[in-house]
Amino acid sequence: MYRVRVRSVPPVVLALRRFPNPRLTGIGAGLFASLTMFVLACADRLLFDSSELVYGLLFLPVSALTALWVRPADLVTAPISVPIAFAVGVFPISGGSEGFGGQVMGLVTALAVHAGWLYGGTLVAGVIATVRKVRLMRARRRYVLAQGRGPAGERPPRAVAAASVAASGSKPVRAGAGSAGAAGAAARRPQRP
Repeated sequence: MYRVRVRSVPPVVLALRRFPNPRLTGIGAGLFASLTMFVLACADRLLFDSSELVYGLLFLPVSALTALWVRPADLVTAPISVPIAFAVGVFPISGGSEGFGGQVMGLVTALAVHAGWLYGGTLVAGVIATVRKVRLMRARRRYVLAQGRGPAGERPPRAVAAASVAASGSKPVRAGAGSAGAAGAAARRPQRP
């Protein structure tokens, strides 16, 4: 009698499977990151008196979620939209003076001071997007290789087909030129003895 060995799934994996797994477009991922960072910056201003450390620490998981939740066709947009979201979110905690010029100077200063967090979050999003893209390319390659194998799905490569045509001495037939087309062409041309 054979016993089937069942592998148990770790509880961490089960907990991660319960999380939502949305697939956002490139614009949707950018909006998600921008709105989330703006709300978190407002909460940081109210609760922690515009703490740069809290804002930077909150930026890293938002960057990771943006890169994880963007759909595969828009993976390249994740590392682009994350710095924009950082700039949108840093506005409430920038601490500029009165007037438009003072607000812009406060925003530029905050971006310069928080450049480490900005680069860190962009790096997190870039690494996650790159790993996801490599995994997708490997899965697609495995799928294509699996489709090309087997007795029913086996197709000869073009070089092998061209070599077999050259060895037989006949000309390759154009696409769409069947037996009726070849017979019609032979009837129009005079035959040499």
